Amino acid sequence: MGNSCRSWMLRMPYATLLATLLCVIGVGIFCGCIYRVFTLCLRMFDEVFHFHLDWLEPVQLVCMIIGVAMAALGIMMLLVGCLTTGSTRTRVFRSRPGRARGRTSVAVFMAIAYILQMAWVCMFAVLVVGCVLFATFWNMCLSDRVRVLQECIDFRQFAFVFPNNTREEDMQVCGTGEQKLFCKDYVENVQINLLLSAVGCFLVLLSLINYLMCLAANYAHIKDQEKFVDLSEMQYLQVSESGTLAKDRF
Repeated sequence: MGNSCRSWMLRMPYATLLATLLCVIGVGIFCGCIYRVFTLCLRMFDEVFHFHLDWLEPVQLVCMIIGVAMAALGIMMLLVGCLTTGSTRTRVFRSRPGRARGRTSVAVFMAIAYILQMAWVCMFAVLVVGCVLFATFWNMCLSDRVRVLQECIDFRQFAFVFPNNTREEDMQVCGTGEQKLFCKDYVENVQINLLLSAVGCFLVLLSLINYLMCLAANYAHIKDQEKFVDLSEMQYLQVSESGTLAKDRF
C-alpha cells in the first residue's frame, strides 16, 4: 500500500495541479462576477438612463463561453501534465513516434497558452479601466454637491457615449430616489464585482504563466527522454557486439 501511494505521488504533476486550481478558481470568480456586472449595467441603463444596449448581452454570453472554455483547457493541460510526469511519461512516450507526438502536443498547448495569456492580459486591462471608471462615478456620488446640495450628476459631457436619440434630461441623474438607485444599487455593486472580476482574471493569468513553465519543462523532459532511450540502445548494442566477439574468440 505504501509503495502504491508513493508511486501515485511520484506520477502527480503538482505544479500543473496548482495551475489548474488557480485557473478553476479564477474562472469561477470571473464568470460569476462578470455576469453580475453585465446584468447590473443593463438594468442601470434601462432604469436610470432609459435606453437599452443590445450588444451587452452577446458580450456577456461570449465572456461566459470564454470562461468555460478556459476551465476545460486547464483540465486538458492537467491531463497532459499527468501523461508527461514520472513513470507515466516513460510508458506513454516509449516509442519514437510517441515521443514525436508528445512533443507536438505539448508545443501546441504552449502556443495556445501563450495566445490565451495575451487575450487575458487585454481582458485584465479592460477590467482595470472599468474599475477606474466606476470609481470615478462613485467619487461623484460621494461629492458634497450631490450628497449635501442635492445637485444632479451630469453626464452631458459624455454625450458621445450615449445613443444619438438620448434626451439631455436622461443624461442627468437627479432626485434623491434616482441618485440612490444609481449610486447605491448600481455603481457600488458594479464596482465591487468589477474588482472581483479583475482578481479572478489575475488568477487566470497566474495559472497561464504556470502552465507555460510546466509545458516547457515537460517538453524538455520528453526530449531528454529520447536522448536517454538512444543512449540505452547504444549501450545495449555495444554489449551485444562485445558478447558476440567474445563467443567468436572461443
